[in-house]
Amino acid sequence: MDEPKKLRRPRKGRMLAGVCAAFANYFGLDPTVVRVAYVLLTIFTVFSGVLVYFILMLVIPEEPNPYYRQ
Repeated sequence: MDEPKKLRRPRKGRMLAGVCAAFANYFGLDPTVVRVAYVLLTIFTVFSGVLVYFILMLVIPEEPNPYYRQ
């Protein structure tokens, strides 16, 4: 049975902290499209997207490390 999708910042394929890549993976979109949309929204909202990105970076958990055993 498939496990439910979770919004997690990936360890691979990210540019800064992986927030845009996380949304792209979750919704099944191309990460480049999400990044361009984020940049446009940030520019048109007087750069408040930078604050939102930072908050999302703190809130969205990172994928677990496959090489680390718990």
